Amino acid sequence: MIPFLDLKAINAQYRDELIEACTRVIDSGWYIGGQELAQFEKDFADYCGTKFAIGVANGLDALTLVLRAWIEMGKLKEGDEVIVPANTYIASILAITENRLIPVLVEPDIATYNINPDNIEASITDKTKVIMPVHLYGQLADIPAIVAIAKRYNLLVLEDAAQAHGASIEGKKVGNWGDAAGFSFYPGKNLGALGDAGAITTNNSELADTLCALRNYGSHEKYKNELKGVNSRLDEIQAAMLSVKIKHLDNEIAHRRKVATAYLTGINNPAIILPTLPVDIEHHVWHLFVIRHEHRQQLQSYLAEQGIQTLIHYPIPPHKQSAYSEWNELTLPITEQIHDEVLSLPMGPVMTIESAQKVIKALNNFVE
Repeated sequence: MIPFLDLKAINAQYRDELIEACTRVIDSGWYIGGQELAQFEKDFADYCGTKFAIGVANGLDALTLVLRAWIEMGKLKEGDEVIVPANTYIASILAITENRLIPVLVEPDIATYNINPDNIEASITDKTKVIMPVHLYGQLADIPAIVAIAKRYNLLVLEDAAQAHGASIEGKKVGNWGDAAGFSFYPGKNLGALGDAGAITTNNSELADTLCALRNYGSHEKYKNELKGVNSRLDEIQAAMLSVKIKHLDNEIAHRRKVATAYLTGINNPAIILPTLPVDIEHHVWHLFVIRHEHRQQLQSYLAEQGIQTLIHYPIPPHKQSAYSEWNELTLPITEQIHDEVLSLPMGPVMTIESAQKVIKALNNFVE
């Protein structure tokens, strides 16, 4: 079996370093809000090129808390609109509605699966206050164009960077383009913890200060609560794990790009739609390698028979979920086509080129 992602093998590479880091935390006697968190926040901010990184419990909280902080700062209010791609994972939408803001679903570019800047501009109203581009599958959205639109209309930009750690355009990394960015360190991400974890990056000191309070019950000083906050803290163990793994992130991305190149040059079945190759290799970190096929279920079953594990990201778009039944009658044809056809191939930093060649051979031999 060729696994979709071998997390055990990924973390085994750094076993000794991870055990040493874990032991250091255990022996310290300090498990929340200590030196490990401070060190990782510095390391991640330096990596992204931002002034601040604020560790939180998970990626959903990262997005939710940024919007909440802007409400506390008077930049947003209940009922304001947030433009978001319609084909994102539901977490992007949940962060918006949790803050009693209104998601405005925008169709993506069918070639990149990222939000279409032309559709953004056409969706702006007097209530629009935020654009939330999602750098889906590890490829940067057209963030220079999005930032330019935001400046023209005086809008905030919140990057959903949960899948794109390390991607960049002209040397400027994801997380350093918008007013803020939310990251997930879910174990399967390119930079993955050994449990749930997340972070927010920003260059705005007021936002960073507000977020530090919100994540900690609304408090900067124990038992003095300035805001109605939450408990969303990145603990010392996970911060220590991430400090180990961030040192290896660029090498892991480089390997992902080798696997992606093998797929892109080797798959020649005309019925399979490959990802669009970025103009610049730095734009994509290949968190996922996503193909499309008109008969996805048949293809997935065939690959399983060949011993190849695949996943679907994602089978049901947000506007067709029961959680958002008020949208179920919406018709978003590009989004719906993507969700009906996408299939994610095995991809990861320990996947061998030999395994990739087996996947390629199976795909090229597939006949409907």
